Amino acid sequence: MKIYKINFKSLAVFVLLALSASCSDDYLDRPVQDGYVSDNFYTSDEQVQRTTYGMYGRMWAPFYTKCFYALSELSSGNCWSNVDGNEVIQFKLTSDSFILSDPWRSCFSIIAQSNDLINNLDKNAKEGVSPAVIKNTIAEAHFFRAVSYFYLVRLFGPVPIIEDNLALAKNPMVNTNRIEDVYKFIENDLKYAAANLKSKVRLRGGSTENVFVSQGTAESFLAKVYLYERDYPNAKLMAEKVINSGEFGLLPNYADLFLTSKNNNEESIYSWQWSGAVNEYQAGNFSNVQYGLDILNDRVSYGAVYIPSNDIQEAFEIGDVRRKESYMIYGDTYPALKGDDVVGFTLDKAKYPNVLDATGAAVKKYVVGQETGETGPADNWGAMSNCNYIMRYADLLLIHAEAILAGASETSDPAAKASFNKIRKRAGLAELGVNVPLTKKALFQERRVEFAFEGEFWYDLGRLPRAEAIDIISKQDRGSDYEGVKHYTPVETDFIFPKPANDVRKNPKLKEAPVPYVFK
Repeated sequence: MKIYKINFKSLAVFVLLALSASCSDDYLDRPVQDGYVSDNFYTSDEQVQRTTYGMYGRMWAPFYTKCFYALSELSSGNCWSNVDGNEVIQFKLTSDSFILSDPWRSCFSIIAQSNDLINNLDKNAKEGVSPAVIKNTIAEAHFFRAVSYFYLVRLFGPVPIIEDNLALAKNPMVNTNRIEDVYKFIENDLKYAAANLKSKVRLRGGSTENVFVSQGTAESFLAKVYLYERDYPNAKLMAEKVINSGEFGLLPNYADLFLTSKNNNEESIYSWQWSGAVNEYQAGNFSNVQYGLDILNDRVSYGAVYIPSNDIQEAFEIGDVRRKESYMIYGDTYPALKGDDVVGFTLDKAKYPNVLDATGAAVKKYVVGQETGETGPADNWGAMSNCNYIMRYADLLLIHAEAILAGASETSDPAAKASFNKIRKRAGLAELGVNVPLTKKALFQERRVEFAFEGEFWYDLGRLPRAEAIDIISKQDRGSDYEGVKHYTPVETDFIFPKPANDVRKNPKLKEAPVPYVFK
């Protein structure tokens, strides 16, 4: 199997296939790296299926370990930090920051791996491999390539569209392509995936059977991409198609979403998969360290790198059950959580008087605490086995409501309100009454608190009209209790991050104006 490492100067040699597809060791077994090549690897269904496993988790690790939090939660005003990417709070991020290079590297590595499967799998698979397996695997590759470009275009704007690794090797000096062309390319990949991936209904409650992407997964992402393109009619139609399919559902209890035992539940449309049991760097989920207090993690002596901003704390309504599951404050008790070596953790101010000094809170979401039977083992870096959501069904419901809103300031459409009210009801909050319209402001507020600390709000801000997004951000309290209230006002160019300096040095064309892409 061909494995590529992407850059824009030399041949993108083979990407390490770090197989990490679920929180089960079966999906994390890796073949010896020098034990196969394209000519002899694709000899069974299992070998072919394993070619995409790394794109379910491990290949995203350089992006997720730190940069995912910094680029989405610090930039959006949801988190504060005094280390690791804190420059984005003040919109001072430079092109030399690893915060930019790691996502770029992850996404283009996945694109290279996807390209190899799309271009070579069918001709290199041996006679005994099922055509259905080949078809589904190539469709997975189209899906993963689409997700990679969806992140790249939202983070960096115009980027090079790469379909042929060997062509890149021959001519690594490539231009970026227009944003509208990148979105069209993403659309095409998702349409291909939707037409060729297996269809299924998710098992309820959490199952490794739910790990793998499906027709409904691709269609859900397609609805989201249409929303970003302001193609509201198609976003509505696609969202309704998935909703009516019954494949996904809301997990009844919001807190259960973030239990390791509920990995890959019916609400998970696509999640990145991690395992502390593998005990290799970046095989586990680092949220327990990056978000959790150090008394809530094992084998490391620090924690809470990213903490809730004062601004996000004020965004939650009184009575919202999501608050306690999103961030913790003094007095909060979590009976099943192990902290400070005791099961049944209470954040007691008398016992831990200084742990919340910066903003009076710590992130709870994705923080599973010290090892228990529920969490499974931590690895040597304090990472755990809980998955992180890239898209869940709650997102699709709010996409449906927003697609009906179609850019207006409000709507009284019953279907839009019904989708919105499902989210409110689970949160324990008042639903919109018959005579109360759904407003754009309420919808975006709901998205912010529903997906707080999940890496969504920055991208939501990025698709608002620039003046509107700038106004929202400029009013946020982006300071800590050490500093006092701090306001920072971005300019229009701050919504697209600079491309990594090292890659620009290798390929100066990345600085040039984007060119139209010639679709095949």
